[in-house]
Amino acid sequence: MIPHPPLRPGLMPETHGTTSFIAPILIFCLSAVLAVPIFKRLGLGAVIGYLVAGAVIGPAGLRLFNDADSVRGVAEVGVVMLLFVIGLELKPSKLLAMRRDIFGLGAAQFLVTGALIALACMTLGLTVRASALLGVAFALSATAIALQILDERGTLQTHHGQRTFAVLLFQDMAVVPILAIVPLLAPGTAAAGPDLWQGLRSTGVAVGSITAIVLAGLYLLNPLFRVLAWTGAREVMTAAALLVVLGSAIIMEHAGMSMALGAFLAGLLLSESNFRHQLEADIEPFRGLLLGLFFMSVGMGMDATVILSRALPLALAAVGLIALKIAVAFALERWMGSQPRDALRSAALLAPAGEFAFVLVPMAGALAILDAQAASLASALAALTMVLGPITAKAIEIGIERRDAARPEPEFDPASFDGAQGSVLVIGFGRFGQLTTQVLLADGVDVTVIDNNVDRIKAAGKFGFKVYYGDGARLDVLRAAGAGQSRVIAVCVDDRQAALTIVELVRENFPLAQVHARAYDRIHSIDLIKAGVDYQMRETLISALEFGRETLIALGAEASRAEEVRLGVRERDEQRLALQQVEGKLRPADFSKLVPRLTPEPLTAPKARSKALTAETQDVMDIPTIE
Repeated sequence: MIPHPPLRPGLMPETHGTTSFIAPILIFCLSAVLAVPIFKRLGLGAVIGYLVAGAVIGPAGLRLFNDADSVRGVAEVGVVMLLFVIGLELKPSKLLAMRRDIFGLGAAQFLVTGALIALACMTLGLTVRASALLGVAFALSATAIALQILDERGTLQTHHGQRTFAVLLFQDMAVVPILAIVPLLAPGTAAAGPDLWQGLRSTGVAVGSITAIVLAGLYLLNPLFRVLAWTGAREVMTAAALLVVLGSAIIMEHAGMSMALGAFLAGLLLSESNFRHQLEADIEPFRGLLLGLFFMSVGMGMDATVILSRALPLALAAVGLIALKIAVAFALERWMGSQPRDALRSAALLAPAGEFAFVLVPMAGALAILDAQAASLASALAALTMVLGPITAKAIEIGIERRDAARPEPEFDPASFDGAQGSVLVIGFGRFGQLTTQVLLADGVDVTVIDNNVDRIKAAGKFGFKVYYGDGARLDVLRAAGAGQSRVIAVCVDDRQAALTIVELVRENFPLAQVHARAYDRIHSIDLIKAGVDYQMRETLISALEFGRETLIALGAEASRAEEVRLGVRERDEQRLALQQVEGKLRPADFSKLVPRLTPEPLTAPKARSKALTAETQDVMDIPTIE
């Protein structure tokens, strides 16, 4: 991540009072609202929209902001949160399985690309030191841009998405040694003594910081979130999530490492936690907004004067740099066994220069490794590749899709789906949900459980299910828990309004899933049917009918006769429910709203009138029913 100066006032012409911070926020929001939908509509993606919006409002455009660096410093928190969420979605075991891609493909891409860029710079007349530094700076890729595009496409978990992430993760881990080596490239620096000692000291601090975060994640974070969950205060959970993300990022920054790497490590340590989906849902709004602000700050940082003064050489250099990085990454990924289309997709995402270039290039200028003009041109080149990179990735994606569309569809082979099973997502693990999952467990069905009660989460953990702490009425939690891949979504919560909310949310966003719901009473059943459930069951219906059947048997009835009566009552109840669904009655408003009401009626004609056993009871029975 990019170390940044403290936020300074005066991003805009001076304003006073409460409007001093509101005006910049309004401008950022308005720019995003106008630009992003247009570029999304054009099929270019949100990243380019943010970059263009930043260029328009920045020093190169309308000059509404004159200090892109201070804005970028705040906005980088968005990149930090993005890496935290990605860490939550991984598991240590999966990361271990990716070690070949991280340390094999990642290291090879960085070293080969850096060496070729350095050779190209030397042929242009730059010194060996300057060429080496630019090779390192431009070999790195834009983590935020690549991951945002993968997130937009929903391809982070695909083969090429995972390989792209592995390369980016290696680059983030390489930050510390790079920062330690750069001062050694300064003219007149002796490569011994204090500098070597400083490098070893920095490495020791980095290792100590990582160890501290790992220990905190293993022994402190889960107990902390468990205690906070007991309070039931959602805002405190959100504050704790922000504390973990920002705290781990700050620790790593002070250790001289990438803030994003610290956040990723914290997310990884929480990936096995029952709270992970709730944390992801809490972080998501901040992540999206701040990540957009980061891209806008990159657009604002483009120096139009430098770019226009050397427009043709910079354009050719940007195209050449992108082509070189794509060629190297494509060749290495093919060598590692990727299919051509996967290798090309991944290579295109790795093509733009990384955010770290904005640290290394100014550092090189300060150490006299690069002169002022070369440093300015290098920064402009990095910014230009960040704009051209997403466009190139989009063009390559369109080309792959068109080529795929031109190919004949492969024949469907039912045998390829042998053994495939869809999962069941159970929302609510109370009395009803627990009994429902017992049946599913007995048949070996893959079950995921969501609940926001700590005790019920602990109970569900004994069943061997995938168990997540979170609010099932939130769309982001449902998505994170796999609602989009579930064949059946069972709504088992005991709150009638919450159940309706969840059903409506699921029906709108996951239309392919079957929705089964627990109903509180007849009115609730009707409401659920109207909301589009595939199946609903009143929580007391079966147990009450079974109770009645056993009572008949206790009175001497034959078991077959009792079962016949039970089935008859069940059938008449279903018929009446269907009728009441159309003819639902209302009672007058109690000065505020209309409340649906269905009066209980016998399903079998009574043989005699009801008889009150006390005068008081008779008075109650004589009160007219309000229809």
